[in-house]
Amino acid sequence: MPAARLRFLGATDTVTGSRYLIETAHARILVDCGLFQGYKVLRERNRAPFPVPPESIDAVVVTHAHLDHTGYLPALVRDGFRGSIHSTEGTEELSRLILPDSGHLQEEQADFAGRHGFSRHSPPEPLYTERDAWAALDQFRAHPFDTDVRVGDVVARFLPAGHILGAAQLRLEVEGARVHFTGDLGRADDPLMRPPRPFEGADVLVCESTYGNRIHPPEDPAHALGEIVTRVCGRGGVVILPAFAIGRAETLLLHLSRLHAAGAIPDVPIFLNSPMAVNGSEIYQDHPEEHRVTGAEFRDMYRLATLVRSVDDSKLLNLRGGPAVIVSASGMLEGGRVLHHIEAYGGDPRNAIVLTGFQAGGTRGAALQHGARELRIHGRDVQVRAEVHVLEMMSAHADADQIMAWLSTAPRPPRATYLTHGEPDAADALRLRIERTLGWPVHVADLGQRVDLTVAGGGATSGTSATAAAPAPAAAHAAARERRHRRAHLDPAATGHG
Repeated sequence: MPAARLRFLGATDTVTGSRYLIETAHARILVDCGLFQGYKVLRERNRAPFPVPPESIDAVVVTHAHLDHTGYLPALVRDGFRGSIHSTEGTEELSRLILPDSGHLQEEQADFAGRHGFSRHSPPEPLYTERDAWAALDQFRAHPFDTDVRVGDVVARFLPAGHILGAAQLRLEVEGARVHFTGDLGRADDPLMRPPRPFEGADVLVCESTYGNRIHPPEDPAHALGEIVTRVCGRGGVVILPAFAIGRAETLLLHLSRLHAAGAIPDVPIFLNSPMAVNGSEIYQDHPEEHRVTGAEFRDMYRLATLVRSVDDSKLLNLRGGPAVIVSASGMLEGGRVLHHIEAYGGDPRNAIVLTGFQAGGTRGAALQHGARELRIHGRDVQVRAEVHVLEMMSAHADADQIMAWLSTAPRPPRATYLTHGEPDAADALRLRIERTLGWPVHVADLGQRVDLTVAGGGATSGTSATAAAPAPAAAHAAARERRHRRAHLDPAATGHG
């Protein structure tokens, strides 16, 4: 290979499926290894063979623990990847909750579909199992922020990104070129997490664009949430808060705790029905340097809520009725216990469903956000007559103004900027804004696109080829054997035994 290059394997035309491949003369490194979520055409990519043989990859470096960035790792390891998975300490700890839960949930869903006969596959098979997830976790190697990590001939460094615990921007030094991945950028005004590190500059920037065409509403999220809880619970209703178990659940409990302490919501039962969120809170408490919440506030949050762990107790919640508040995963209504709560309470107009984060296209959450009042859940159509509210100001992603403010901290423009992690309208709106405001060369990345990271005058010159042919299978496997031999010399830890 004459020059180092970057290849986009996911997170193009969608916010999910984060996967980037860095190839040099001596190493093949995958940045993120996420699940595609949302539309069926996207989810089917999870079942397709990985674009390069997993055994040919020397190492994976992940930006944070959310499934759209880590959720394909168990399948990658099962199918032959034997290198190290590098992450921050917080990401490694959270992944120990998220990945086994993902495997377990997929097994449950496959079993449920098989028993109730609503799958077109016989028998339905999970993408991977809980056992696969634990095998992948054995290959994690955790690192502190601001520490150089040598991965073959590439040097990686994790920089704080905000967003959730352990979330990192990733800076790579690749054959003299600096390549910077934002991961998911957090907000400067996030009530839970500290702000992202300012942009230090790069030759090539890969930037998220999730909210590239939107500004978070200026309304106080706690005030908006308090009004809904007060009104709905005042008439005996149930407020269902679908929440990402890591990050959003903690933020919601923080708001509810502060509202309760101020007497701004009635004294009604609040349930946290997510064992993962309960366990995640302990990890957050172990890393006070990354967030804004004091130990006393954490105690108040979890004193206020009833923590629901068992399946039987979760089922009982669907029988008790209101007034009550239920915080439960998943945030985009794509699985988990919250679906059972929607089935139980969604048909009653006294109740409310409050969406509190980004809803990827093709998810049940996005359908509700755009006016659907019937959801397909567990093989049947569920009528939704409950109030539906969308509190976009709760998002843990930087909005368009905040992304632009972060970009403006760069000491010099990148030679090239590529936008990913955005629906097409969001990514293109941000592209136009960057061009017109900053004058930077910027492109919306295409799936499969290749970018040369050649060094010229101390910077990177970018070139793209969206249609370049993939290596022939025989050549790819020969390269894989060579890399496995080379790995022992380049990165002893990459064998998975270091």
